[in-house]
Amino acid sequence: MKLNNFLNPSSIAIIGASDHIDKVGGILMKKALKSQCKIIPVNPAHSELFGIKCYSHLYKYPERIDLAIIAIPKEFVYKAAEECIDNEVKDIIIVSAGFSEVGNKEEEDKLMFLARKHGARILGPNCFGIFSSNENLDLTFSNKTPKKGKIAFISQSGALWSYLADLGMGFSGFVGLGNMVDLEFSDFIEHYTNDKNTDSLVLYIEKIKHGKRFIEACKNALDKGKKIFAVKAGKTKEGEKATFSHTASLASEYEIYRGAFRQAGVELCVSLEEAISKASVKKFKLLKKKVQIRNVDIITNAGGAGALVSDYLFERNVKIVSRKDILGTASAIDYYNALDKTTAKEVIVILTAQSMSEIEKTAHIISDFLAKTGKNIIPVFLGKKSMKEANKILEKNKIKYFNDLESFRQSLN
Repeated sequence: MKLNNFLNPSSIAIIGASDHIDKVGGILMKKALKSQCKIIPVNPAHSELFGIKCYSHLYKYPERIDLAIIAIPKEFVYKAAEECIDNEVKDIIIVSAGFSEVGNKEEEDKLMFLARKHGARILGPNCFGIFSSNENLDLTFSNKTPKKGKIAFISQSGALWSYLADLGMGFSGFVGLGNMVDLEFSDFIEHYTNDKNTDSLVLYIEKIKHGKRFIEACKNALDKGKKIFAVKAGKTKEGEKATFSHTASLASEYEIYRGAFRQAGVELCVSLEEAISKASVKKFKLLKKKVQIRNVDIITNAGGAGALVSDYLFERNVKIVSRKDILGTASAIDYYNALDKTTAKEVIVILTAQSMSEIEKTAHIISDFLAKTGKNIIPVFLGKKSMKEANKILEKNKIKYFNDLESFRQSLN
C-alpha cells in the first residue's frame, strides 16, 4: 500500500528529537517510544536521547528508514527534507509551522516542487501528525492517546484530534493534513478504504484541492462498505476568515461543497459531535445551557474549533470583534496575555487538551480575569478526561462552560 510507511512504518527518524518533554521534539520522542517501531533520533546537539543513540545527521544512520518526521524551525525544514530524499527516505511528515498559513507560500512551494521532482510524499507542513492503532503509534501532540476503534479521522485541524482523543472513544487512525502541500484528503480516503480495521471516516474540511478525485475516492469507499461523514468549516464569511488564518484555506462557496458531498455520497453534518455520533452510534451528553452574546472576542489554541465557532456565531448574527489563534503550544500565560488585549465585553476562550496545555492554570486565569474585569467569559474547554479538574475550578467560580462544540452551538439558539 502506497501510504503504508506513514501509518504502519517499521522505522521512524525524528529530526529535531529532544529530551525536553515540553517541546515538540521531546513529545514526539516520548510518544513514539511507546510504539513497536524502531525510533532513530536525529539532533546534532545530542549523542543519546532516552537511552537511544542519537545521530547528528540522517546519513550517519546505516540502515533503511521508512518514515521521517521533521520538527525543527521552518528555516531549516527544506534542507532537512533534501537530506531525507538524498538518503532515500521519501515519506516525510513536516510538523513545523510558519509556511503559507502565515503568508510564507514561497517556502511551501519549494517543498511541493521538491516532492514532485523526486517522487517523495510529504504530509504537512503545519501538521499535527498521525495516529495508527495498528502500530500503537501516536505521533501527535494530543494529551491523550485513544484506544483502538473503527473510525478514522482525517482533518485539516490537528487540534480537533486533541479533543476527540480525550473523549475515551476508539479510533483506527488519525491524519492531520496541515497545509496539504502534497498529500491531501483523497490520498487517505483511498488508504482507509482498503483498511479492514476502519468502518467509518470522519472528515473535518476547510478546503478540497481536487474535487473530482475527492468525489471518486468517496464513491469507491462507499462501494466498499465504508461510511463517510464530513464537517465543513467556512460556511459563513466569518468562518472563511478563520479557516484562511488557520491553514491558508480560503473556503469556496458552501453550496458548491454541499453539492459535491451529495454527489460523493458523503453525509454533511452540522457539528463534529453529530459526525462522531453517526460514525460510532455514540450519544453525546449535551450540556443544556443558554448564553447571551452580542459582540465577542475569540481566543483559541485550536484553529479548526475557532473556525467552527465563528460559523455558529455568524449564523446567530453575533458580531466577532476579534479572533486570536494562540496556537497549540499556548501556555496559561499566553491565554492571560490574549485576554488582557481583548476589547469586547464578551470573550469566548477555546482550549483543546494538547501536550503543552496548562488546563487547570488556564481555568484559574479565566476565573481571576473575570473577577477583575467583570467581562462575560465563556470557556469552551473541549474534551472529557483532561477537563475534569478545570471544570471544578470553573464551577466553583460560577462560570458557565462547555466541553463540546454542539452544546455551545445549541446554547446560542
